[in-house]
Amino acid sequence: MITVTKTFFPPIEDYQRQLERIWKNRWLTNNGELYKELSQKLQDYLGVNHIIPMTNGTLPLQIALNAFGNGGEIITTPFSYVATTATIVWEKCTPVFVDIHPEYLTIDETKIEAAITDKTTSILATHVYGNPCAVEDIEAIAKKHKLKVIYDAAHCFGVRYNGQSIFNYGDVSTCSFHATKLFHTGEGGALFCQDETTRQKMWYRHNFGHDGPEKYRGLGLNAKMSELQAAMGLSVLPYMDHIMTERQRVCRHYDKHLDFNALNKLKLREGAQWNYSYYPVIFKSESQLLKIKTRLKAQDIFPRRYFYPSLEDLPYIQSLQCPIADYIAKRVLCLPIYDSLSNENLKVITLIINND
Repeated sequence: MITVTKTFFPPIEDYQRQLERIWKNRWLTNNGELYKELSQKLQDYLGVNHIIPMTNGTLPLQIALNAFGNGGEIITTPFSYVATTATIVWEKCTPVFVDIHPEYLTIDETKIEAAITDKTTSILATHVYGNPCAVEDIEAIAKKHKLKVIYDAAHCFGVRYNGQSIFNYGDVSTCSFHATKLFHTGEGGALFCQDETTRQKMWYRHNFGHDGPEKYRGLGLNAKMSELQAAMGLSVLPYMDHIMTERQRVCRHYDKHLDFNALNKLKLREGAQWNYSYYPVIFKSESQLLKIKTRLKAQDIFPRRYFYPSLEDLPYIQSLQCPIADYIAKRVLCLPIYDSLSNENLKVITLIINND
């Protein structure tokens, strides 16, 4: 079976060595030795200012919105995973959708200002498939209207834009370390910010509001990453060059062998250093997509409609329609991509797609 992705498993001996440290320390959570080491190594590897690893990739969004949302309207994109919009609603804010760019697939920055009202508190934009938003334009809009900027950068581990980590943009960026991601801790995520004041706001919120063992700075919840998760992260991180190189190989095969007379592909933003996190193709029609998906499934090959459906159709929100997001969501398919995907299997996949 060929799935859309496969979890990278480091050699079990690597993970066991990290587990032995945990057993020696007798410390399983609460800012342990492995957690601190992983935090520093990620900060160095990525070139970021402040990082708070957490137990999953959704809680960083929730914590950022708790700090910046203030019950107001959040300008966001309907072309994202459901966690983006669900978190806005969960934090008692109102999502206001802005349509996407038809080639970059990120929020259309030229349409943001028209959606701003006196109730708007933040912009929550998604870097799609590792492709950066128009971060300079969004920053200028946010400064003009005194708004906070949160980036859902779940797909962006290792992405750089104009020479620096994509996580160094916005007031807060978040990332997923889920088992299906490039870098993972089994389940996990992280929050990134640019200054110590913001880091403290986020840190206390992710640890029940604690300010030391006997004081509370404010309301918080439990988003702490465990030592077991950190152990997995420390075991995976040394293999990132291998993972990225092999995924680049897969992308280059698709680039070379797919028939792009019948398909469109993601347009990468100029200045972006991509991470090969996904390989989306856009069909001319939904019926064509469904036909190819059926043919692939018959050969035990399982791509994914990611993101589908467009989030303006969620049952618990009211929103304006976004025709471009809806159009893309119905036609985009993410093809299998992972480090161990063989060239022979890649040939099978491309042959099925090209022989439509």
